[in-house]
Amino acid sequence: MDIKAKAAVLGVPTIALVVAGLFTIGYIITLLLGLPFDLGFPLVLRGLGGVVVLGGLAIMGWVFKRRGISGVLVSTYVTFTKMAGRAPMEERSGRVEPLVITGPYRYVRHPLYFGVVVMVLGWGLLTAYSFVLLSTVIIFFWFALVVARFEEIELRALFGQQYKDYSNEVPMMIPFVKLKKWK
Repeated sequence: MDIKAKAAVLGVPTIALVVAGLFTIGYIITLLLGLPFDLGFPLVLRGLGGVVVLGGLAIMGWVFKRRGISGVLVSTYVTFTKMAGRAPMEERSGRVEPLVITGPYRYVRHPLYFGVVVMVLGWGLLTAYSFVLLSTVIIFFWFALVVARFEEIELRALFGQQYKDYSNEVPMMIPFVKLKKWK
């Protein structure tokens, strides 16, 4: 089975399981803290949530247009494979794309993660469910502290100085906000 087929067969269920697990954690924490399930947001705030969901989907669509769905799936599959210790960091493992620094990547190094967080935040506002809003925070930190951190190491190993220069110029997770680098 080639890398694209493996990425489609294994990558999509893996991503779905991780996201479902993060939502489950959010739900359990909501129960443990005794937070109200429905926050009863006014219609205007819920409407804004719908707009935010569409914004997140637009960001994700921009990423897919720039890199293609199969390219994103392959890179995600390869990254998870490396996270599991099944491939060395420098190995391209079927990733053939050059370093992408145009389109949404001009504004943030991980625009897909940012788009997902924006979409989930919008969903939380739209539904007014406390566990979805809490899950937004959990998902943000999962991407920022676990997945993106690992991917940063991988991309430095693959692209060297070119990625280091890029990462010095473009924020990691939040566009237009250049935070001090965590080391």
